[in-house]
Amino acid sequence: MYESVLSLSPQQQSSETQKKMGDTKVETISRLAQWKIDNFGPCSYKKSDPFKLGLWNWHLAIEKNRYLYVRLFPEPSRVSKDQPPLARFILRVSNLGLSRRPYISPIHERLLRNSDDFVWPVDTTFYGRFIIDVEFLDLKICPSTGGQAVSIWPTQGNMQSLASQSALQTISRMLYEEICTDVTITTVDGTLKAHKAMLSASSPVFQSMFLHDLKEKESSTIAIDDMSWESCRALLSYIYGTMNPEDFWKHRLGLLAAANKYDMTNLKDACEESLLEDINSGNVLERLQEAWLYQLDKLKKGCLTYLFDFGKIYDIKDDLSNFFQTADRELLTEMFQEILTAWKPA
Repeated sequence: MYESVLSLSPQQQSSETQKKMGDTKVETISRLAQWKIDNFGPCSYKKSDPFKLGLWNWHLAIEKNRYLYVRLFPEPSRVSKDQPPLARFILRVSNLGLSRRPYISPIHERLLRNSDDFVWPVDTTFYGRFIIDVEFLDLKICPSTGGQAVSIWPTQGNMQSLASQSALQTISRMLYEEICTDVTITTVDGTLKAHKAMLSASSPVFQSMFLHDLKEKESSTIAIDDMSWESCRALLSYIYGTMNPEDFWKHRLGLLAAANKYDMTNLKDACEESLLEDINSGNVLERLQEAWLYQLDKLKKGCLTYLFDFGKIYDIKDDLSNFFQTADRELLTEMFQEILTAWKPA
């Protein structure tokens, strides 16, 4: 066995050593990547396994000389060559099991093509077991032919066919020019015109209003007194297929409430996926409340994973007191169960 290892090249020996050490896997959730390193002592270099985030596969690497150096770079591929990422991110290094303060980088924004494009020197006293976090604030595509970099968030999607574009333009005119509208929607700060057929096709709740002898059928008026005019306009834009990503991003919490109220499953799922994309320490408790209120299991699991599996509950300890006073008891019970699981001795 010893002779077989010696027969390998230095690069192969390094790869074999990393496999034996077994701590090269990087976990990801939302826009956060976390590398837990169990042992980094005499080894002077270690590279993580590739991890997927955005359009690219990434690597983290560490090496120790006078300082501990951290590198972040995309895995060589046609995508990273033709569409290299312009990344905006924060790095954080913290010891496992120690109370010392983590080492946090400033916000970096770099065009990353290879392992030499970003090297960050860290306090040399980090050793043994520690964690490296990378939180991506934005990822943009830089075309190899030049031109303006374009963010991959939140506007990913497929190009519409010409036929679909024509249909959407027609439907858009029906809404915005109020062509043959037959129902009025009243909100807390204004009114909107729409079509019963479009509303009925989008929601069984709306359909029931117009099929049965309810006041909405008789008056051709729907009172939506828990939405603003602007949020309700965004809801109609979704129903008519004319919503742009920026409006969806701006009104997604209001749209989530409406989707739950009017049984619009696709919209509810879209809101949940969107809210999963940008969980951070500033919004995770609010997202957890929304997940509990609207029974969003994926979002709830994502928030709990972020807090406990990734250890981010320590970053929001100042906000927990108010949260514990207002949160549902069943939710708090589930959180404490997660705490017991996360802190259970290995």
